[in-house]
Amino acid sequence: MSSSRDDFGIAIRSALLKKGARQRFSLVFLLIIAVIIFLLDSRQFKLVKFTRTLINDGIYRLTNISTAPFKLLPSINTKIEAIFFAMNENKELKVKLEELKNKEFQVEFLKNQNDSLRRILESDVKIKGKSILAKVLLDKDSPFLKSIVINRGSKSGISKGMPVVDGNYLVGKIVEVNYLSSRVLLLNDLNSRIPITFGEDSIQAILSGKGESKPVLEYLPDLYEPYGNQTVFTSGKDGVFLPGIPVGKTEMDELNVKVKLFSDPNQLSFVTVQLIKMSKDF
Repeated sequence: MSSSRDDFGIAIRSALLKKGARQRFSLVFLLIIAVIIFLLDSRQFKLVKFTRTLINDGIYRLTNISTAPFKLLPSINTKIEAIFFAMNENKELKVKLEELKNKEFQVEFLKNQNDSLRRILESDVKIKGKSILAKVLLDKDSPFLKSIVINRGSKSGISKGMPVVDGNYLVGKIVEVNYLSSRVLLLNDLNSRIPITFGEDSIQAILSGKGESKPVLEYLPDLYEPYGNQTVFTSGKDGVFLPGIPVGKTEMDELNVKVKLFSDPNQLSFVTVQLIKMSKDF
């Protein structure tokens, strides 16, 4: 048993001795190689210079490549920050642009409203008595019934039958009065009937609404030969409308004499109510 243990110890020591010999040999070999390289370098051999140059270039290239990501990181970070800043700034600019557009629309709307009021106030229409300006609140439009609701009522002195004009031109009359609002029956309403006059011979007729954009002339004289482009005025024979208020121009079609109204009933924003009530003896 003891002899086998001795053999095992001898084998281990032999292996260690061999490993130590190899390490000493490797160290001596490296020293010899270093001395040879030093001597060759001191002699300035071209091969050594060339080899050293290649090794240095390789080291420099590898160093540059290995450190490139660290050099790029600050630049990439700066660009990312710039992109996020530009995106946020773009969003803010879009919001401001929308706000400016809304303000421009509001200014344009107010300008249009102001121009409309100015045209009404500068109108040359001569009204006997007082008048009051009213805003259109609602357009009650149906296939045959045409009327509007205005923001003036009995509180402002309005009563049934009062004429309503748009600038110089007749648009209808008051048919319903509340305390703060009124309803205006337009000339093209199916229930609208007003006496009118037109032409050099002062032809008398009735302007009747048909629920369309253009009312027609009815009860024309039997021997009258109609033709177009004649100005139609109120005759005042109904005791409601003052005589001489312009209404529109005559137009011919195959069956009827129609009247193209001077004031489009579908485009009313402000109207003027004539605060007068004519007597039947007018």
